[in-house]
Amino acid sequence: MKEITLNAQTRTEYGKKASRDLRRAGQIPAVFYGVEKGENGLPVAKSIQISEKELAKLLYTPNVYIVNLVVDGKAVKAILKDLQCDFVTDRPVHVDFYQITEDKPVVFEIPVKLNGLAEGVRAGGKLALNVRKLAVKALYTQFPDTLDIDVTNLALGKSMKVGELSYEGLEIITSKEVVVCAVRMTRAARAAAAEAESAE
Repeated sequence: MKEITLNAQTRTEYGKKASRDLRRAGQIPAVFYGVEKGENGLPVAKSIQISEKELAKLLYTPNVYIVNLVVDGKAVKAILKDLQCDFVTDRPVHVDFYQITEDKPVVFEIPVKLNGLAEGVRAGGKLALNVRKLAVKALYTQFPDTLDIDVTNLALGKSMKVGELSYEGLEIITSKEVVVCAVRMTRAARAAAAEAESAE
């Protein structure tokens, strides 16, 4: 999987006012959860800040990345676990990063990529992608850039569910009943089918 380096700094001021001031200065409040556990058994959290411009390299792209998160000059591997955006402007207001290691599986969302010309499309149908990403569990070193799905044999009116998919080294967490893609009837296909029935 592709990797991207983001630079961040430790955050020393907290609270709503401090967060608003940070955003006005082009900085986004964030939390980094490390692999170490605290007395309560939960991951130790560190408050950090990252520039909105720096964060944009991760957010505004169709790709997904493993993050080389550099905090005060020290680099760790991480994934973006949570993103909160302003409901009016859609600008990021808070992000969470989780540290990852080579020996511990993590859950991550990987984009779906449909390959091939579906049989149902050749028959006049339209291929629809219902789910753009699937949640998978694996060591981060085994994450692919995309989850490739061959739709060549997908017939008109048929769909493909998560339960029909499998990938070596990956455990799919998304519900097996979720429909990933389907070939839907178009008006032209319905008309052709009706015409064929009439002819018969």
